[in-house]
Amino acid sequence: MSVAATHSTHSISYQDLYQRWEQGNWKATELDFSEDRNGWAVLSDLQRRSALWMYSMFFYGEDAVTDGLSPYIDAAPTEEQKYFLATQQVDEARHSVFFHRFFKEVIGAGDSISTGLAFTEQYLNWGYRGVFDRLELMADELRRDRSLPKFAQAITLYHMVVEGTLAQPGQHFIEDFFNKEGTMPGFSAGMENVSRDEQRHIGFGVKVLSELLAESEECKAAVVETLREVMPYSLAVFTPPGWDREYTRSFGFELEDIFAFGLRLVKSRWRAAGYPIEEMPPNVFPFDPDQPEEEAAACQIKLLEAGVLGEPNGAPGASAEVQEIFFGLVANSADKDAANGQPMTVQWRFEDADPWHITIDNGSSRAEPGLTPSADLTLDTTWSEWVDISMRGHDARRAMLRRKLKPHGSMRQLMRMRKIWPPRRSPVV
Repeated sequence: MSVAATHSTHSISYQDLYQRWEQGNWKATELDFSEDRNGWAVLSDLQRRSALWMYSMFFYGEDAVTDGLSPYIDAAPTEEQKYFLATQQVDEARHSVFFHRFFKEVIGAGDSISTGLAFTEQYLNWGYRGVFDRLELMADELRRDRSLPKFAQAITLYHMVVEGTLAQPGQHFIEDFFNKEGTMPGFSAGMENVSRDEQRHIGFGVKVLSELLAESEECKAAVVETLREVMPYSLAVFTPPGWDREYTRSFGFELEDIFAFGLRLVKSRWRAAGYPIEEMPPNVFPFDPDQPEEEAAACQIKLLEAGVLGEPNGAPGASAEVQEIFFGLVANSADKDAANGQPMTVQWRFEDADPWHITIDNGSSRAEPGLTPSADLTLDTTWSEWVDISMRGHDARRAMLRRKLKPHGSMRQLMRMRKIWPPRRSPVV
């Protein structure tokens, strides 16, 4: 762990975090939404549709984490952690009340919390449902397994992914718009309070992980497993309905802005936790850690639009640009140490797309279009099949048995490839 990371997490105690909770208490029932009704009415039809999409994710999410936090309290190894998590559960319930009031009194959707939540479900996309299905499963796992590695996985999913990577970027851009416009003061005040609470929660998560990761390599491995598993879903959470870019533009920002903001948070949070992403296995995150956040965000969005990342569409795009980005990621994710200093070239011959090859040599890797006469291993398959295997965790061995993936080369080279690019774990839904 770096000196800076050690200082940032150790200088704040669990007592400090609890005290901040007491000092920052606020009342969701006392927010005044009387002016917000007019503010909602003056939004354009597109802005209202976009707002319903974004706010529904918050409302549903706040309720889900309220219901699922109890196992975290039981599994926390120290009393100080249990006490703070108890305050967090209160926070999440208060956030749910805030969003319910806004939906009922301003939007006019849902007389009760249950009917309000039912209303939000139409706006929840594939990525969002995947993340929260995994969060619900994690709570069940934590009830049965209170080990430190499982607790590290739970904190990773809840505090680092759901709150730190998904909720905070959304809060940032929502707050920014309405603070400038000044048209919905009650909602703006509530979001400011929610954001302050979430900052405290994320600080707790970073501190817990900094302690667990410092003492346990097993916890590090568990964290990596969770990140690999949930990444296909979390990347797709902010894909707007019908890929209509106006959903974000109508509020003054591009999709690339929110993705780049999220990437900066990912890097800083894991650095503060003492496990910088540069030290993680290379195939955890689908971007080059050395690439500027804006460029990495643009590449991720292109792969999402093509159906290479995100919700499967059965026919992912295979333009020259998409393939270049994709194979650049594959080359960057290679575990060069697993090559044991021996050069290796793998090439892909697709039935429905242009061929590519990757060469690993002398601690570096490069991806190039076309075939090469010096390939150690050749894989014959379709572009969609390989996307499913490499990005969605489909079983390569099953694909070989079904003759949908045909390797040409020695078994030794095939085994080397599995070490250089370890298979992803299949998504849970």
